Amino acid sequence: MQALEAIIAIAGSDGVLIGEAASPYYKDWRGRYSGDALAVVFPSDTQQVADIVKLCADLQIAIVPQGGNTSLCGGSVPLTGGRQIVLNLSRMNRIRATDATNYTMTVEAGCRLADVREEAEKHNRLYPLGLTATQKYCEVGGNISTNAGGLNVLRYGNARDLVLGLEVVLPDGRIWNGLRSLRKDNSGYDLKHLFIGAEGTLGIVTAAVLKLFPRPQTTSTACVAIADVDVAVRLLAHVRENCGDTLSGFEIISRSCLDLVYRHIADTDEPFVDKYEYYLLIQLSDVLPGSLDHALDTALQRFGSGVLAQSVTSDPVVAENWWKLRKNISEAQKQEGVSIKHDISVPVSRVAEFIVQANAALSTAFPEIRLVFFGHMGDGNIHYNASMLQAESNQAFIAEHEHEVNRLVYGVVAGLGGSISAEHGLGQLKHETIREYKDPLELELMRSIKRAFDPAGLMNPGKFI
Repeated sequence: MQALEAIIAIAGSDGVLIGEAASPYYKDWRGRYSGDALAVVFPSDTQQVADIVKLCADLQIAIVPQGGNTSLCGGSVPLTGGRQIVLNLSRMNRIRATDATNYTMTVEAGCRLADVREEAEKHNRLYPLGLTATQKYCEVGGNISTNAGGLNVLRYGNARDLVLGLEVVLPDGRIWNGLRSLRKDNSGYDLKHLFIGAEGTLGIVTAAVLKLFPRPQTTSTACVAIADVDVAVRLLAHVRENCGDTLSGFEIISRSCLDLVYRHIADTDEPFVDKYEYYLLIQLSDVLPGSLDHALDTALQRFGSGVLAQSVTSDPVVAENWWKLRKNISEAQKQEGVSIKHDISVPVSRVAEFIVQANAALSTAFPEIRLVFFGHMGDGNIHYNASMLQAESNQAFIAEHEHEVNRLVYGVVAGLGGSISAEHGLGQLKHETIREYKDPLELELMRSIKRAFDPAGLMNPGKFI
């Protein structure tokens, strides 16, 4: 077709996939969503992106931006039956500049997160965005477009907090060069924040200036068994009060998570002789030399009742064995089968209330349900997943009851002043549901912004809003 020939003329024949060769890019990482498109296009630089976008705008062809395709909400795969292309930025993987003195790195959108972190370490710097199951595969453009969170939000913030400037191709093909490396720029609207977290619905992020930080020289990790989630809430406040900004991680893991990890992930072991219902992984880090073990152990000793077992180490091998349990929960769940996933956030002080109320609501409605929850206790983001214990009944359960499970979980979230999407975005999964929980005026303003940037609705259609 004429449009495909024009796209090939821009990206080259080796930069376009069609037919069966393109099909892997039409499916999501979880295996839940799939669609189709005219082609998958791999531009090699920003000008090619701009030329392709302008061509598609002229021909009224929709565009689905894609990076590592690790979206958990179907945001980076096409819908079925649309006149659209997938624009995959993986070839745009150059690190354009590292300014260690300014603590910044300028990278293209296709750079893998793992490579960015490795490059920062070469300069004795830290890029702190830390994702677990997808870090080797996910790319910076996707991290920014979904405002990714991860393990270190407690200390360093989300992706939004780690970006100083952006380069973006707008829906009409124009290139906005906002690659500023300034900490202070009060010269008008801060446009980059419109594109961060917009899931490619307002434009295509092609490059970014990222913040770097001093690389920690000392780390101490604790594995703690606790009596209940309320202990976790109180212990978090206690450790922050006693250890200050050295606290860089505070993760909660339920027993049901560990059962799955031990079943599906090799070389994993119980952290203590006895088994417990709830565990915490707590991490301190500092740029100053010297052990942090004493500070962390003292904070735990002074806490009082509710801590059932604890161990503190600065040995990286021991710590990594503990973190392996946390980092492989998603992979273990994937091997176990599909579940109804929730990526919610509530005020940190109300996490225990959420878990108690949600557990009670779902267990009453579905007595045989299995609840697997874990997450970033330090910022109030809990991954709360539901399925049946028996795999043979799980698919039917999800097909019949997913809406009701969501209604019960999100009802608790809304009652506690929370959000139904903390760090995974909306994608296809929640673009309808969000209408029930977002203020109508907020939705109106969001749609107004969408129309202003993309009046033809060609950027990632059927996603977000």
